[in-house]
Amino acid sequence: MKFTLATKKNMTQFFGEDGVVHPATILSVGPLTVTALKTKETDGYEAIQVGTGTQKKERLSKALLGHLKGETFRTIKEFRTAPGDLAIGATIACDIFSAGDDVTISAISKGKGFQGPMKRHGMKGGWGQHGQKHSAREIGSIGATGPQKVNKGKRMAGRMGSDRITTKKVRVLDVDVVNGLILIKGAVPGKRGTLVEIKG
Repeated sequence: MKFTLATKKNMTQFFGEDGVVHPATILSVGPLTVTALKTKETDGYEAIQVGTGTQKKERLSKALLGHLKGETFRTIKEFRTAPGDLAIGATIACDIFSAGDDVTISAISKGKGFQGPMKRHGMKGGWGQHGQKHSAREIGSIGATGPQKVNKGKRMAGRMGSDRITTKKVRVLDVDVVNGLILIKGAVPGKRGTLVEIKG
């Protein structure tokens, strides 16, 4: 399995060879460093642990600094896949992907705070006439006739966003190896600067 970690930059337009323009999201891919290899014999599962980015040494615990051999990675992630011929300290760049690949992306969506049922669930709201005064955006009746209570799972107002969103079969439009950029067709969850997982 091919994988990498990227940072969402911004959206742009990409003109294909056939002249069709596609909406695209620019993802900045920093080099990943393999920090640990998990095996079934020692850990019970197979995975590759990678680190990327930098931060202050004071923000890491002594145990983590010892594990990272003094490196100060900002992000550490595990990918459940066989280590293959990778070794600790190896570098993974963005050139493992190429234009035309279909990948799966995962990221944390934008947080929207506490929202009403119309924005959160797409409800149409109340009538706009016939005596309605302050209930245009209310949810309406929420009870049930039989049990006379609000059933669990009722769609109501509440916290919206800040959820992990996974999108499958997203097309890679272009890969800029020199600048470490990947162009993904369409929108990517999250705001600018969001960490994005890319799996192939």
